[in-house]
Order: sequence, then structure tokens, then C-alpha cells
Amino acid sequence: MDKVEHAYGAEQIQVLEGLEAVRKRPGMYIGSVSIRGLHHLVYEIVDNGVDEALAGYCKNINVTIEPGNVICVEDDGRGIPIGKHPKTGISAAETVYTILHAGGKFGGDSGYKVSGGLHGVGASVVNALSEWTEVTIQRDGGIYIMKFNRGKTVEPLTKIGDSDKTGTKVRFLADSTIFETLEYDYEVLEKRFREIAFLTKGLRITIEDKRIIKTEEGEEKEDGRKGDFHFEGGLNSFVEYLNKNKEKIHPMPIYIEKNGEVPIEIAIQYTTAYSENIYTFVNNINTIEGGTHLEGFKRAVTKAFNDYARGHGILKDKDANLQGEDIREGMTAVISVKVKEPQFEGQTKTKLGNSNVTGIVATAVNDALATFLEENPSVAKAILEKCISASRAREAARKARELVRKKNSMEGSTLPGKLADCSGKDPQLCEVYIVEGDSAGGSAKQGRDRTFQAILPLWGKMLNVEKSRADKIYGNDKLQPVILAIGAGIGADFDITKIRYGKVIIMADADVDGAHIRTLLLTFFFRYMRPLIENGNVYLAQPPLYKLSKKGMEDIYCYTDEDLAKAYKELEEKGIQREQLGLQRYKGLGEMNPDQLWETTMDPERRILIKVKLEDAMKADETFTLLMGDEIEPRRKFIEDNAKYVRNLDI
Repeated sequence: MDKVEHAYGAEQIQVLEGLEAVRKRPGMYIGSVSIRGLHHLVYEIVDNGVDEALAGYCKNINVTIEPGNVICVEDDGRGIPIGKHPKTGISAAETVYTILHAGGKFGGDSGYKVSGGLHGVGASVVNALSEWTEVTIQRDGGIYIMKFNRGKTVEPLTKIGDSDKTGTKVRFLADSTIFETLEYDYEVLEKRFREIAFLTKGLRITIEDKRIIKTEEGEEKEDGRKGDFHFEGGLNSFVEYLNKNKEKIHPMPIYIEKNGEVPIEIAIQYTTAYSENIYTFVNNINTIEGGTHLEGFKRAVTKAFNDYARGHGILKDKDANLQGEDIREGMTAVISVKVKEPQFEGQTKTKLGNSNVTGIVATAVNDALATFLEENPSVAKAILEKCISASRAREAARKARELVRKKNSMEGSTLPGKLADCSGKDPQLCEVYIVEGDSAGGSAKQGRDRTFQAILPLWGKMLNVEKSRADKIYGNDKLQPVILAIGAGIGADFDITKIRYGKVIIMADADVDGAHIRTLLLTFFFRYMRPLIENGNVYLAQPPLYKLSKKGMEDIYCYTDEDLAKAYKELEEKGIQREQLGLQRYKGLGEMNPDQLWETTMDPERRILIKVKLEDAMKADETFTLLMGDEIEPRRKFIEDNAKYVRNLDI
């Protein structure tokens, strides 16, 4: 990494305003006080070390989750400046941790060219929202420590020893009076640190979980999970990781790097998949809504491939240009740009708005791709063959879509015949149950509240969309009813404002076949109706596994083996023995009569629904590829690693 040669001392720490409002309105600074906000505290401290790495001064960041959910973050950067700040009269380090908008990241003659995080707010916000914070700094030949309680200094910066090393160590305990939970999710943190390591070439990030957990035998032990992330390949390694379970069209990613006003790093690799996966970052912040850098990339990719295809006679004069979606089919790409003063827009403030970035990215990508395609004609040919095939499939899908519309207009209805619709018309109040099998569908139709509940029975094996293009989907007799019932189109045509039901509920048997149908439907929604999941409209019904009955006693429904064991124990405490109880194991929804189905699975007052959330699109793509794609060995390993073996639950 190139070092940014600027002074970085006490005088570079700028003070903009005070700190007190953070504890009163924490959501304004970290988004929420839920587990998401809790993790944000860790990211803010880690980002300070990452900014040192981007400036060329830090090689290692070590994160430890200590017993009691104490977080420790240690880096080997330059260490926070320790001199007295000219405006506050206290040390620069204490200023950074006690005054809002005090930091070295506001431009001018500072230590940083670009930075992520909360832009100079992170350290003080973490301090304000922690029960206690302890900061140890190694710099200028000494070791210094300072301590805080809920943002207030209890021990100002004090020298405690000598050292020839540099770096900063921060330990903190989040405030339980502010956060809903203090329990960190190791996998969430691990995923973020892996991502940062991919995006920051040469940086090593480690994480270790030292919390105490109980074994099944009741013994206490250290959790012991560890992660060590270091990728000299940078974004190339990132793309290879994302495509690890996919069949690649070319073995090595196409790598683009351009330094200048806006440093750009991009890696692209094509696979035989039918979906595109493009991830964009600005200063290591995941811009999930895209923005101007994504616009520039898409524009340049479309132009470069069309220009090459025209110039080499692959596209004839009579042929129409390939569209962007044709060229991006099967593409996995990671785009990382560094912007000095990023402007974020969008609902979640994760959409880049800097207009100058579009042209800068477009020029860099077009030039680099044009050169790559000329120098690698075999790769260019293989990719363009896929693009042309995608173009033909898109045209076939358009014709299939028109045929579906024409057929429906001739039949006088756009709704599938098997759909038992509800009488209500307000999508916010209506819901549709997609039910496995005609038998269960019949019970659901009889048991439902027809004012707001619609029933769509499915039968037979569904299409695996992971292995199919859109033209196959429109003509599929299993998926077409789902598309028509939801009423908002699919793919690029999908319009969330046109959905006919606020809740789309998948109701399948609680067995292996039911799990397969749920996975097929979720794969379809993720690949072709993703806004439906992102908007929180998809749910999974939870039918019971068992019914316990006894004359004179209200039936007890159990949804898991653990529920059944617990029910037996509670009844025995009331003097009711197992031998007195009738036990029914439901093998499928079709075994329930309409009243039972309503009572256990459809009554809003008593049912259990699981909302399908898209917390991590990258992880979701990996999982769907793993479960439904062509590669067999990774799927076999996943099943073996995650199989639930029968345990004696004393039932």
C-alpha cells in the first residue's frame, strides 16, 4: 500500500461539535439499538484500523470477543496522536473519544486520503454507547492508557511504560441500558472481517471468540472459534471465493485497477450460472443500493462487449446490440472505489451519489476491458457466446410472456384456475398460502378466512430455476400460477407496487419433500422476485408435527420434538401420564381436517410464521448456488456438515 505522506499530529484533530446527544438518540448515529447497531460498534473501531491500512501504516488488526461480550480491537497502525490538542486543551486521543466530530478524517492536511466508518464520529459514538471503554496507545516511544465510563473520562491519558512499537488497542463493553442485547453473532462479525480483508489487499484481520459456553453435558468451556483473513489477491480472491461452487467460463478473473482522482479496483469472472452478482463498495462500505460507480460500470461493460463483437464480426450489421442484462448474465463482479468526499443517498444511505464517479469508472472499465478482450480472444469468444445465448433466451422469454398475456386475455382472466382468491382487495390486508398438494389445498380452502386469505395449491415437482433461464420459467405450468397469483411480473419486469398480497406464505409438509419445495420456491423468489424478499413479504408457515389428546383435555399441538418432550414433562407434573395420552404424528398437511389446519397454521391469533429476511445477499447467493446448482461435492459436504442426527429426547 502507498503511504499518504501527510502530517498526523495533535493539530490535525479537528473539533466540530459536542457529544451529549449520542446517548439520547443513539439510532441517529448507529442506525438502531438492536443487534445490528451492536455490531456497528465493532465495525467503527475496526474501521479506524482499516483507515490506517488504507493510508499504508497498518498491517494487522486483531479482534477478540472476550468473556462477558467485551470487545477488544488491536491494530499496529501509528497510534492515536497523544499531544495536547490546541483547541480542547486535553490530549488529542481523549479529544477523539469524547468529542463528536473530532478526528483526522475531514479533509485538508490530515492523515487520511479516504476513510470509511462514520467519518470521524465512530470512536466517540462507541465510547458514548459503552458502559466502559479502555484505550491503550503505543506511540512516540511510550505506552499510554485512558479510561471512560459511558463517554465520560475517568482516567485521562497516562503514560504507563515504554515501547518501541506503535498501535492502538480498544476494549469496550456495550451499554446494556441502551442496547436490546449484548450478545454478538460471531458469524456476522467473521463475514464482515473477511469482506474487509478482501477489499484491503495485504491487510490481515483475525477474530477469536473467547466467550464461555456450555456443552450439551453442562460443562463450561471457551467457544474457541477463530478466523484469520489475509488475501494478497485482493478482489481477485474475493471473486474466486464468491464463485467457489460455480462452474467458471474462464479460470482467472478479469482484474482492473486504476489510480487517480478516484482509485478504482474491479474484478470480474463469468460462470455458467444464469444470474448476475455484482457487489459494490465505496471506501470499504457496502453500497447495497449501488449508485454512480455501478452505473459507470454497467455502461462501460455493455459498450466494451458490443464494440468488440461488432469489430470482430461476431455481431453482424443486421443484428441488434446485446443488452446489458445479456452481457451480465453469469457475471460475478466486485467493484471497489475510494472517494474522498462520498455522498450517499437512498433509503439506507448506501447508494453513492457523486456524479463525477460515473464517467471516471466508465472510462477506466471501457479502456481496460477493450484491452483485455483484444489480448484474450478465446475468453472473449466464450463470454460472448454466453451473452448471445442469453440474448436469444431473453427474446424467447419476451415471446413467452406475450403468449401468457394473450392466453389470459382470451380466457378473460389473469388469475390461475386453481387459485381460490380472497374477497378483500387491499394487498396490505390480504395473504396467499402457496400450499403443497391438492389434498392440503382442499383443507386450506375450507379452513381459511376467505375475506383475506387466498389459497394456491401446487402439485408435482417444481422447476429448479437455478438451472433454468427465464424463457423456461414463463412456460412452466408449476411456476406460471405463482407468477400470475402474485401479479407483479418477474425478473427485470417485477414491480413490488403491483403485488396482490402483502403476505406470500409457503405452506409445505414438515418433512424432507416439504423442505425441498420450500427451497425451490425460495430460490425462485430470490432469483426472479428478490424485492418480494427484501420488502419482507415472504413467510414460511409452521405446521405442527404432533398432537397430544385426551378426553376432557384441550388438544396440545407440538411443532418440534423439543416441544413434545416439554409437553410430556409439563403434563406429567400435573399427574397426566403418557399412557393416558393419544399421540398423532402428522406426516403431511393433508392429514389435518380444515378446523385443525385453521387452528394450528392459519389463524393469525395462534399460528407461527417465519418471515424470510435477506440479511446478506452475498451469503444467500452462495447458499442457493450450493443447494440448487450443478456442483455435487460442495452440496454433499454441506449436507454432511449440517445434518441433524436423531437424538434421544426422552419422548
